[in-house]
Amino acid sequence: MCEYEKTGVLSITDLQLPTGKQLEKGVAILECVEEIPCNPCVESCPVHAISMKDINAPPVNDFERCIGCTKCIGICPGLAIFVVKVKGEKARVTLPYEFVPAPKVGNVVKALDRIGVVRGEGLVTKVVKQGKTLVVTIEIDGKYAMDIRNIRV
Repeated sequence: MCEYEKTGVLSITDLQLPTGKQLEKGVAILECVEEIPCNPCVESCPVHAISMKDINAPPVNDFERCIGCTKCIGICPGLAIFVVKVKGEKARVTLPYEFVPAPKVGNVVKALDRIGVVRGEGLVTKVVKQGKTLVVTIEIDGKYAMDIRNIRV
């Protein structure tokens, strides 16, 4: 039994993780572990980095192929995809956001971990609308790159 099944919250040990070098270029982190019939992330990937064994299997990302384009983020109905790029002491996390008020470029926001605990602040560097979902990029302290998964405006 994975940690997620006990707590209801994903942990690093539940995920497929990229190497440090892959994080430097920026890659999609797929935090989808449910076995449900869903594949829009597979269809949205322009380089075919995301695949599934079958329609009910969780998606898998080939980090070597992934270009970190963020097209998979807004299309995921489970809001379970994040693009992480680490450069030196800083990281950029791109995440789905469906709350109000909407963040704006230049806003300083609270950076939240998977359970909603504030871990620091982030600077909003990009906001793009993909369908009904905003895709927001924040710059944060690099040590939280694999932890920050939401924001509070």
